[in-house]
Amino acid sequence: MFPFFGLHQLLNWETSGPFGLFVTGLTVWMLIECLRRDPERQMWWWIIIFLPGIGPLVYFFVRWLPTHNVPAPRWVAGLRRGTEIRRLESSARQIGNAYHFVHLADALRETGQFDRAADAYARAIEKEPANLAALWGAAQVDMHFKDYDTARQRLEQVLKIDPQYKFGDVSLMYAKSLLKLDRVEEATAHLQKHVRRWRHPEGLYLLAWLDSQAGRTQEARDNLQAMLMEIESSPPPIARKQGSWRRRGLALLRKIG
Repeated sequence: MFPFFGLHQLLNWETSGPFGLFVTGLTVWMLIECLRRDPERQMWWWIIIFLPGIGPLVYFFVRWLPTHNVPAPRWVAGLRRGTEIRRLESSARQIGNAYHFVHLADALRETGQFDRAADAYARAIEKEPANLAALWGAAQVDMHFKDYDTARQRLEQVLKIDPQYKFGDVSLMYAKSLLKLDRVEEATAHLQKHVRRWRHPEGLYLLAWLDSQAGRTQEARDNLQAMLMEIESSPPPIARKQGSWRRRGLALLRKIG
């Protein structure tokens, strides 16, 4: 029997149609990825070949997506977390303290239900105006709805209470809210302080971009080179996750010379 019957069958099955071309392309792509990167390639190679159509899809969702840190679409997360959200809604109604409303709001935000998340965060803040988790979550919802000034105020409140909250994520989003409001000088000054404490690639890139726009070429170059060096020295999974900032950094570095 032809040893690669599954692959042969696939490559000759409805290849003239769009679906056949999609399946063929996915199969070839998954075979290449499996051979190049997967430590369990011997097992998965045969699954992809001998289960045409199904094998490549299984490999894509089970192996490729998790190893490339690709988040699932929000609607998929919503389906998976439907029971959890109903349980959190019940707890929030019955107990009604800020803690439960924050947990409900977080789950709603993470599944793309931003209007409902905003209401839940508002209930939490109403009960505890200085609740850091509620302020942080509400600010993320504000950024989603492009209400940048409200987000800025909430983030500023969080930073006044705890400057290190979320290990720099709040600080970085505060800088981004300032940029969205065209408060460039404030954003630059804040990012200069930010990168001395937290070495987020995004923070270094944003500061380098601002420096390049202001004609501070050497400062921009220094920050980009530092960002690239830190990404390169990171463990491979983290370096892959920061790949988009690496590409942007290299592009900006070439642009400024």
